[in-house]
Amino acid sequence: MRNVRDMTARAARAAGLLASAAALAFAGGVAGAGAAVADSPSPSPSASTGDGDAAKGPTEAGTSFRTATPIALDQRATASASTGDYLYWVLPADVGQQVTVDAKVTVPQSARHGTATWQLDVYDGLRRRQACRYGATTRTAAQDAGSVELSCALRTVRGWAEQWSNDPLPGNYYVRLTVVDLPQEDLGQPVQAEVKASATDVGGARAVDGRLSAPLVAGAGTASPEPQPSSSAEQPAADGAPDGGWSSGRWSDRWVWTAVGGVLAALAGIGGYRMTRGSGRPAQLPPRV
Repeated sequence: MRNVRDMTARAARAAGLLASAAALAFAGGVAGAGAAVADSPSPSPSASTGDGDAAKGPTEAGTSFRTATPIALDQRATASASTGDYLYWVLPADVGQQVTVDAKVTVPQSARHGTATWQLDVYDGLRRRQACRYGATTRTAAQDAGSVELSCALRTVRGWAEQWSNDPLPGNYYVRLTVVDLPQEDLGQPVQAEVKASATDVGGARAVDGRLSAPLVAGAGTASPEPQPSSSAEQPAADGAPDGGWSSGRWSDRWVWTAVGGVLAALAGIGGYRMTRGSGRPAQLPPRV
């Protein structure tokens, strides 16, 4: 009985030490993640309106991929255009983000000759049209409707993907809004467009191994791109990075849980071994004096 009590006491001490190590490892990982979040720059107070609305954005849109108007996440962009125009915006999306793009088109209710079908498309940095997890990307406005709303929720941005796949990768994403079907007489009528993109960070739950050497942004393949004059008629889409810069794609909270799981597995193995190994002497031998 004494040997059993000693064995149980040693197992309890070992379990306590390993539990303390696991708690310290978890606390260190969480503290590191919190420090990384704290180090990221906070948005400027002047970037948002006083009434709590979305941040003020540009009031015009581009007409092609090359002239797409840059916008930031959670920024509301507006544009005045004519029915039949192609409207383009470009925004950054980083690893682990699920981006949702919402668009609203306000159309005139008078002097319209029929229904109008509007379409919202999202393209990645390689100009590949991206599929939406959900959302209405094509909607038809009735003749007497005052507006039409569209939405596209993209898949999670991955840090790396096979060459044959069409997975979304970090970099620029182009938003295109246009009308695809309407009576010929309604072409050229004035409309008001509104676009806003938001992102949810899913963290390590959707993380994958590997990363790109550079995000898919305009001019990423150029060794030393020459600056464009501000008076140029065609401005390239800005490669503005998200707040805090582009993610490396290597770190995620998955590493914290992996380390904690390894420590807990070692704890269970050592505790089980100590509980089941016995005194090391055959049962038929007399106990040691």
